[in-house]
Amino acid sequence: MAESNTLACDVAIVGGGISGMIAGLVAAQAGKKVRIYEKSPEERYICNSRITSGIFHICNEDIRRDPAELEQLILTVTEGCADPQLAKAVATDIMRVIRWMQDAGIRFMAGPFQHHAFMLSPPTLTPQGRSWEGRGGDVMLRTFEAALIKLGGVLHRGHKVEQLTRDNQRVVGFSGTTAQGSTFAVNARCVILADGGFQANPAITRGPISPAPDRLLQRNARTGMGDGLTMAQAAGAAITDLRGFYGHLQSRDAIANDKLWPYPWLDFVAGAGIVVTAQGKRFTDEARGGVSVANATAELPDPGATFVVGDQRIWEERGTYYLQAPNPRLVDGGGTFLQAGSLAELAAKTGIDAATLIAEVDAYNRAVAAKTTATLVPKRSTSPLAPFPIVSAPFFAIPMVAGITYTMGGIHIDANARALDVSGTPIPGLYAVGCSTGGLEGGASCGYVGGLVKSSVTGLRAGEHIVTALA
Repeated sequence: MAESNTLACDVAIVGGGISGMIAGLVAAQAGKKVRIYEKSPEERYICNSRITSGIFHICNEDIRRDPAELEQLILTVTEGCADPQLAKAVATDIMRVIRWMQDAGIRFMAGPFQHHAFMLSPPTLTPQGRSWEGRGGDVMLRTFEAALIKLGGVLHRGHKVEQLTRDNQRVVGFSGTTAQGSTFAVNARCVILADGGFQANPAITRGPISPAPDRLLQRNARTGMGDGLTMAQAAGAAITDLRGFYGHLQSRDAIANDKLWPYPWLDFVAGAGIVVTAQGKRFTDEARGGVSVANATAELPDPGATFVVGDQRIWEERGTYYLQAPNPRLVDGGGTFLQAGSLAELAAKTGIDAATLIAEVDAYNRAVAAKTTATLVPKRSTSPLAPFPIVSAPFFAIPMVAGITYTMGGIHIDANARALDVSGTPIPGLYAVGCSTGGLEGGASCGYVGGLVKSSVTGLRAGEHIVTALA
């Protein structure tokens, strides 16, 4: 490519979501020349940050808690999978980044639960279907872009980055293709990969996430293809364990019915009752919560053939719990909700083997009554979601699917968001932020920390480290 077609800047960023915007704005505030490249040509390009529910929490806890407590919480929830330095960074800096965002013009509000102390305003939780325009994430990205432009930064839409450029070991830019089919190149003193996870790319999710990714519900913007991860790996970056994703249990009908997307969840109904395969067998510990059960569902040979099973009490009590609860929204939205006066009749309606389902529910009920659910196979814990006996007719079954929002594994980074090579050494000039990174969540435990806190803190730290490095 001719030199005249190559742009130059201090900081070149791949991806215009929350993490890339924060990193770029921090650098621009320090006088650095910043260019952000977003592959979508749309004015309000869709990404997970734009359609986010907007809740800033750590492991579903209030981010205002003592940082030492939050740090330990991350290590506990992730069962030792989290990099201690990343856990410390997120726990220590989350309130600092919230205050920085407020100074940048981002508005927050308090929600109805204790971990909703900081929600983007206006909220995105209330509307059903794909309603995001003019709400929290959309307003946040537009606010960041306006601030970036005011400081001389540029957001290039319709530019798909395809390859990193290196000078010996240092990353010095990248090249790609525009939406019109022309090529472009960028020379930069530092490059930041901020293009999100790989949840929408079955070539990468097949294996670490699911043997049948086409049977999962894409509960996301469908733009996370893992391009940054692929480019970083080609440049010598190490990749963390790619297992684990954040998501929820939803009606199988949500795949084709927008009235059931992205809510209601079936998490709390499943957590009170049981989840079974088409053969009628339980396959995971329902008490671990929706994220864990969604991951276990995705790992099945056929993740699209599972059901939530419960009774009238579960539907009335847990079915009405939390925002956008399935009772009555599931039926109102046209979702399949099968009821019967007996388990045998319910099995007939679902196609589940009746003898197996009856035996499974009987064993479960006896264990709940005797408080011996830990002896079930698979075991059933009693916390954080307590088991309810399935005894009160009518019984129900809901065909369910695992909805994937973002993947938790990715590019290996240090606490300053520098991309690391396989020896653990930072790759000069290369940073990665947000959900393109790994090492905080996921792994064997699929421990969920929070996509917004990870994205905002790594974005802030990358920007600050670059400002110091380029001083």
